[in-house]
Amino acid sequence: MQVLDLSEAPRPATGVVVATGDHTAPNAEFWLEHATFTLTEAPTDDRRIVVVPSVSDTLTQLQERTQRWPQAAAMCDDVLRTVDTSAPALRGVIIESLAYSTLQSGPEFACWLATRGPAAPVALADPVLVERDGDVLRVRFNRPQRHNAFSTDARAALLDALAVAQLDDSITGVVLSGNGKSFCSGGDLAEFGTFADPATAHLARTRHSPALALDELTHRLGAACRAEVHGQVLGSGLEMAAYCGQVTCAPDAVLGLPELALGLIPGAGGTVSITRRIGRWRTAYLVLTGHTIRPATALSWGLVDRVC
Repeated sequence: MQVLDLSEAPRPATGVVVATGDHTAPNAEFWLEHATFTLTEAPTDDRRIVVVPSVSDTLTQLQERTQRWPQAAAMCDDVLRTVDTSAPALRGVIIESLAYSTLQSGPEFACWLATRGPAAPVALADPVLVERDGDVLRVRFNRPQRHNAFSTDARAALLDALAVAQLDDSITGVVLSGNGKSFCSGGDLAEFGTFADPATAHLARTRHSPALALDELTHRLGAACRAEVHGQVLGSGLEMAAYCGQVTCAPDAVLGLPELALGLIPGAGGTVSITRRIGRWRTAYLVLTGHTIRPATALSWGLVDRVC
């Protein structure tokens, strides 16, 4: 990780680049645009800048994390710089998934798997519940015992539910929510490492993607494709919710992208959906620091649309 001052002369820079300093300095605009992100302690609405309580403390944390997971950190930066959020979502999802599959076969993820130890997937009945309320399809994650951790069977059930809305033009609204204490705590860690091989996993992510289904429904329905989030809204849960045309957030929500600590990057389309909402700079900050944010910050960034 490189740390530089916004006043430094423009020059080529590769990898994770974190800028600090005066954002009104003569060369600041170049680095604000080209850095992975910029840190400051002064209030600002610039989406390329993240306001933190202590720049020095955050830099220390970032140095530790990027040194511990250098490959995942570098690929996160590469993917976020490459994804074009104005292009169709599928292109970005493919780029993200290829990087994710590469990391799945790498040493950092293997180290996490070894540290986690053996784990068996937990099958629960009815992982997703669906009901039609007039012209609105209500879809609820239903694994409350595991904070609605996203499992293979939950993905299949979610895809089936969303297919109903995709095929039935009489459905004019979709509401995605979760039973229990959380909306969705991200991928079920007990299932990580159970893929047959990275290529098969890539094809599954890109050919059977709830993110792309939600993206399609949002194009058709706009804000009527809505996510109602609460409790833990992490990893794939946050990534999928961000595809919805409107995200309503409860005051108790905690939002974040914890994948780096597994030696991975977001893999459920988040490099597209979250970057669309908050820009690549703040998305990179969430991934590389592992920090979670509360609803007020999520609202000010545009990650959610309402807090209620």
